[in-house]
Amino acid sequence: MSPEPDPDPDDAALLDSYSRTLTGVAASLAQSVAAVTVFGRGRDGGRRPAGSGSAVAVTADGYLVTSAHVVAGGSDGEIALADGRVMGYQVTGRDPLSDLAVLQAARGDLTPATLGDADRLRVGQLVVAVGNPLGLAGSVTAGVVSALGRSLPARSGGQIRVIDDVIQTDAALNPGNSGGALADSAARVVGINTALAGMGLGLAVPVNATTQRIIGALMREGKVRRAYLGVAGAPRPLPPRWAEQLGRRQGMDVVEVVAGSPAESAGIRRGDIIVEVDAHPVERPGDVQRLLVGAAIDRFVVLRVLRAGSLRTLTAIPDELKAA
Repeated sequence: MSPEPDPDPDDAALLDSYSRTLTGVAASLAQSVAAVTVFGRGRDGGRRPAGSGSAVAVTADGYLVTSAHVVAGGSDGEIALADGRVMGYQVTGRDPLSDLAVLQAARGDLTPATLGDADRLRVGQLVVAVGNPLGLAGSVTAGVVSALGRSLPARSGGQIRVIDDVIQTDAALNPGNSGGALADSAARVVGINTALAGMGLGLAVPVNATTQRIIGALMREGKVRRAYLGVAGAPRPLPPRWAEQLGRRQGMDVVEVVAGSPAESAGIRRGDIIVEVDAHPVERPGDVQRLLVGAAIDRFVVLRVLRAGSLRTLTAIPDELKAA
């Protein structure tokens, strides 16, 4: 029997580099990702475990970010850190429409993770998931960004909102990973793991400028204020003339206008194509959704819409979205 050939030096070097990257990310984030146990109230009024997941420390003085659905069963609980410390927490704010929540630990001295920018991710890029799947603390899995721009419906009472630009990854995610970190090769947190979509398929809410505004609002006010226009839509290709004039290929087709809404009062009609909101280009529903922030509540918003082959300017005054 002939001896096995020696491994190719280039292959060995590549594997060694890959291993060093993973171990580096794991070491950097180990102290920043906590296991979360949620407590609810039993029928006898006593505390009982009501869920579990993971959370990522974002400040040294005790704030952590997790998934809103992880803490849906209670307003307090315990976090366990990699150094063995266990401490209580309170839910500072929870926003089901982005599936994000902020916790405040009973004591500080946490090791905050470095936040990255998911808008810079590319398909095929290496990512590492750090969390506590199935109660196994400090678990690390690796994979790649399988796709970008996915959408994830989120619900709060009667309100449904689509979380845009969700990250799809093949890094193994299991129950308990929700709320944990999805990091790039430099150990920057680019996503908060939120859902197991299917065998070998995981999703994460992106960490970007929009996410950081939501986290900041939850820390300061305990809630996120959003403006409400009252339209539902879908992407729609623009006629060639308008595509050339506006410099983009599509806008948002208005498929529904809610009766009594600010959109109806503004004169928006079904079949209009919204192409701008306050001079910001609109190509799909998510663009409108991102622009309807708290600052737009109760003030004039200028919309440009295509109707019957002409460009019209309308003004609306959005209300505050009341999520149950």
